Amino acid sequence: MAVTRSQPPVSEQASHPSGDNRFKLLEATMKKHQYRPDALIEVLHRAQELFGYLSNDLLLYIANSLHLPPSRVYGVATFYHFFSLAPKGEHSCVVCLGTACYVRGAAAILAAAEQTLGIRAGHTSPDGRLSLETARCLGACGIAPTVVFDGAITGHQTPEQVQVWLERLKEKD
Repeated sequence: MAVTRSQPPVSEQASHPSGDNRFKLLEATMKKHQYRPDALIEVLHRAQELFGYLSNDLLLYIANSLHLPPSRVYGVATFYHFFSLAPKGEHSCVVCLGTACYVRGAAAILAAAEQTLGIRAGHTSPDGRLSLETARCLGACGIAPTVVFDGAITGHQTPEQVQVWLERLKEKD
C-alpha cells in the first residue's frame, strides 16, 4: 500500500508561510552570511533584487531573521539611495543633480519632468508606468546635464528634450 503525504517535507517547503520562492532565495543569502547582523546591506540588496522594492513586511521579515530591531533595518534602507520602499514603474527617468549637472540646468530639467509626469521625484506615476528619480552624481560630468532613461545615459539635456523623452516613454508599450 502506497503512503501519500499531504505536505512536502520541511526541507522542500519555502521558508515563508506565503510559499513565495523568493523568500527561500533570500533565506539562502542570509544563511550564507550566517544570519549575521553585519550582513544587513547585502541582505537588503538581495531582497530588492528579488522583490523589486523593500516593502514594510519584507523589512520586518529581514529584521526578525537577522535579530535586528526593525528601526535599524528601516534606517539603513532609507539612508542609502539605492534602496526603494515603493514599487518602481515599468520605465524610469533619473535626473542627475550633481554639481556639474546642477549648474548646467538640472533643476529646470527636474521641474519639467515633474510637470510632464504630474509626480514629484522619488515617486511613480499612478498608472505604474513611470518612476522619476534623482541621483547625487552619475559620473558623467563631461556631458552634463545628464538624464538616464530606462538605463540609457543621455547627456547635454534640456527641459524640452526631457519632456519629449518622457512623452515617448508614456506612450511606449
